[in-house]
Amino acid sequence: MAFDDEEEDTRTYTVVMNHEEQYSIWFADRELPRGWQAVGKTGPKADCLAHIKEVWTDMRPLSLRKWMDEQKKKEDEEKAKGN
Repeated sequence: MAFDDEEEDTRTYTVVMNHEEQYSIWFADRELPRGWQAVGKTGPKADCLAHIKEVWTDMRPLSLRKWMDEQKKKEDEEKAKGN
């Protein structure tokens, strides 16, 4: 069911997150898709999207953030050895 801009979306959504700490919204009355878990925020679409905007401050997937942290740590260790 599509909604026009002039129609109000009265459905209830839930905020979900996957193993890479990426966020999305899902219809609250539907089973969550595999690989996603509810994070505790449910409500109107606008409220759920506002919550995501507040908590998802780093768009990089978790695996990339970890890899980048490791690379930085290795670089720092190399600099400490060389200087």
